[in-house]
Parts: sequence; structure tokens; C-alpha cells
Amino acid sequence: MKKHFNITGVCIPDKHYMVDISRQLGQIRELVDQGAYFTINRARQYGKTTTLNALTKELADDYLVASLDFQALDTAKFADGNIFSITFAKYFAQRIRLQNPGCTEEIDKLLSALQAAVAEEKRDFSLYDLFGHMTGICTEASKPVILIIDEVDSAANNQVFLDFLAQLRNYYLERETLGTQTFHSVILAGVCDVKNIKRKLRPDASHTLNSPWNIAARFKVDMSFSKSDIAGMLKSYEMDWHTDMNIDCIAGMISDYTSGYPYLVSALCKLMDEDVSQSDSFRSRASAWTREGFFEAERILLSEKNTLFESLAGKLNDYPELNTLLKNLLFTGSVIAYNADEPAFDVAAMYGFIKNHHGVVEVANRIFETRLYNLYLTSAKLQSMDIYTASQREKNQFIIDGHLNMRHILERFVVHFHDLYKDSEEAFIENIGRKFFLLYLRPIINGVGNYYVEAQTRDLGRTDVIVDYRGEQFIIELKIYHGKEYNNRAEQQLAAYLDAYHVNKGYMLSFNFNKKKKIGVHEIVIGDKLLIEAVV
Repeated sequence: MKKHFNITGVCIPDKHYMVDISRQLGQIRELVDQGAYFTINRARQYGKTTTLNALTKELADDYLVASLDFQALDTAKFADGNIFSITFAKYFAQRIRLQNPGCTEEIDKLLSALQAAVAEEKRDFSLYDLFGHMTGICTEASKPVILIIDEVDSAANNQVFLDFLAQLRNYYLERETLGTQTFHSVILAGVCDVKNIKRKLRPDASHTLNSPWNIAARFKVDMSFSKSDIAGMLKSYEMDWHTDMNIDCIAGMISDYTSGYPYLVSALCKLMDEDVSQSDSFRSRASAWTREGFFEAERILLSEKNTLFESLAGKLNDYPELNTLLKNLLFTGSVIAYNADEPAFDVAAMYGFIKNHHGVVEVANRIFETRLYNLYLTSAKLQSMDIYTASQREKNQFIIDGHLNMRHILERFVVHFHDLYKDSEEAFIENIGRKFFLLYLRPIINGVGNYYVEAQTRDLGRTDVIVDYRGEQFIIELKIYHGKEYNNRAEQQLAAYLDAYHVNKGYMLSFNFNKKKKIGVHEIVIGDKLLIEAVV
């Protein structure tokens, strides 16, 4: 049986096409070997469980590993310290036996004693008793003992679990000061960082951020997939299916649009392999693993509902200040300094929705950015605006033989924008110009194409919008007119920028506040590039 792409649960090398994560495992192994206690906090569906499964196998020869998953437990019972200790002890003993079948007779006896101690759930079995037994196991073991807890967020709002973390901290300190035998290394994995555990990620201020586990080492391992990581996975796929895809091109596109977010990488690959290849427009794997096939997979992904996108929308509702921040970022070109002390920034970064790029806030990847544009631009309030309804009335005239006529879109946008907003103040136009052009585009390409803003060119004076429609890309520079010299420089910049996209035609939309301006659309030739400029 040939492998397939997996987007649910643990990825298994023998069953699934996977990125080689040996680099990540090697870096995590270094922390374990150093005896570090640390957290792996990454966004949802970021490959944490797959990594921990592989790490457990990687460590098996040199360590006694107890790898637990709190999702397997009824964590509602953790509100009681006695029940928590009993439940944890039973699960701990079970996992050590299952994951270390060759454990020594002494350890087996200690595990049996631990299980016997908690056999009667009505008896008192405190955290002190639990750690006493676990310390005995660590003392008798012939190999250092590693504790791994996945989905640690599941128990995060219970005080007893915070007490458990505090005990781990105390035993770690005694290991260093008194030589107490305890876990060699502890790994907690989940979405939230330990420092956020008390807050439980709720926006109310009643939960503090004090961490009972402030001994945690910094975890700096990059768990996103690079272009070369993705290419390695595609080479494995190509050996099975012989599609003759351009691996470098497809890996580059997947990397560019996902920024290596593991779920998004696998989801796009799975869609190309299983959905696009079976569609009437493509009908084969060879045609699906192309630029056109990639854009079709992106379109399908962005039209779907999944827990990742629902989580993104949920955080916007939970944190109004994050909602405002993202709107300013996406629509006005505002440069927003990243502030780790701002709860909305911290939570959004933790969930993988934004990133700190050289001290400035950026949406984490193009897929999330496009999803946000779709979310904002399909609101009832915006769709009731005149510029949107004007586009919706005329949308059929912009598609000719399945191709997008971008020049005609600009021509009609100039007419409608001038009619509706010609008497508006300059500050108003600067703030809404970009938003209204994207709003105008929305009903024209809806369901067939998508667009995003190139982050490297987003600022208060210039924005490059990239439109993907049926495998074609259109580069449109939006800018505020600041004089002829500035405009000429912008034209040269756009011409050079087109080279990066391997296209010879580009578009420019200038918002000009000169009363003597001549509105309309004209052509400019620069070298082998044709620029179509619209002035409004």
C-alpha cells in the first residue's frame, strides 16, 4: 500500500508522506541530554504530537521514557488533588510498562507497588505520595527517566495541576542542590506556554500569569518546514507516482504560502493529491502537481471550514484589540511594533496567527492572511457599501473566456470610486483606498480566485496586491501619489518587482489628490514590461 498525506493525528513514516524531522529531533535531543525541563508550545496542528512520538522512539535506547497524553484522561476529575494523584500514578505506570517493555525487575516491582498504592481510590494518596513513588523509580532505574506530557493545556485551569508543576520545580531544584534523584528531563507540550497556564487563555483579567514552573529552559527549535524540508517530502511522493512535477517550484510555492505551517503544508499536498487530481478540470496527478493545481488546492482550502480557521475567528471575537490591530495591518498599511507584553499579541503569536518579524507584527502566512481578508470583506456591513454593490452588479463583464480582465476592473473601479468619493478628504481616502479596492475585487473573484498583500511592500505609501485567478497571477501596486518623481520611482520599482514573479505585465492604482489630475487608465512601457496605471 502506498503512502498518503495525513492531516489528522500522528504521522507515521511507514504510512504517510512526511517531512524529515530529524533536524528538529536532534535539537530537542540536545536539550534532553542536558537534563533540561522545557515546554514545546506551538500552535494547533503544528506537529507537536508527531514530534513527541518520534522523540519517544529516539530516546528509548538511552532513557526510560514515560510519555503521557492528557487528552486520554478525564481531566475534569483533576480538580481534586487525591483523584489527580491517583489518576496520574496509574497512567504513569501504565505508560512506562507499555513504552519500555525491557524495564528492569526492580523498576517493575516499584511500578507494581505504585499501582498497589492507588488500587483503592478512597484512600488518601497525595501529590507528596505520588512524587515519593516517582522519585523511587528514578532512583532505581538503570537509565535516566524522562517525563513527557502532551496536551498539557487540558488540565491547565485546575489548581492541583499548578501544584503538580510546583512540585516538579521543587524536585528539579533539589536535584541540583541536594542531589535528589528525580526526572532527568521533563517536556510539557501544548498550545499555551506555561506562563499562560493560570490565565487559561481567557481574556478576562482575573487570572494571573505567575508560573509555578519558572525553571523551564528556552525552547528555540524551529518546527516549521523549510522549502528544502517540503522538497524532500515531495521527492518521496514523486518516487511513488512519477508525476514529473517541478519539485523546486511546487515546494517553493507551498513554502511561500504557508510559511512552513505543518498542517497547511500537508493540507495543500493532500488536496492536490486526492481532490484536485480527481476533479474534472485536472483529472490526473500529473496535471494536479502544477502551478494551476496548487492554486486550485489553495482555493479549496480557503473555502473549507476547519478547526484551525475557526480558532482564528474565535480569537478575533475574544480579543477586540487584536481584531482592530489586524484590520489596521491589512487595510491601512500601518506598521505595528510587536509588543510581547500586550496579551492580544502574545495569544495571537502563541496560536500561530501572527509573528514577530524584526520587531514588527506580520500575519503568520499568506493562507491566514487571505482567510482574514475573506472574513473581513464578507461582513454584512462592508457588503452593503456602494463600492461593493457596484462591483457585484458588473462582475460578469470582467471575466472573458475564463480569464480575468484586470485592466477593465481598474477602469470601472476608477469610475465608481470617483463618482462615490471624489469629494472626500485626503485622510479618508488614504485610510480606505486599499480596503475599497479589495472590497471591489471580492465579488469578482469570489469562489474562483484569491488575493493577498505582499508583506515586504506593505507600508503607508505602497501596497502590492497579488491576485491568483485560475493559475494566473496579477501584480497590482496600490500607492498614494506624492509627486511625479516619486511616481516614476514607483513605476521602476514595480517593473523590477515583476521579474520576481516572472510576468511582463503589471498594474498600478494611484490615489492622486492633485486637483489638476487626469483620472483614467493609461499604459507605460519600461524595458520589456508593460505597466497599466489607473489614476483616481
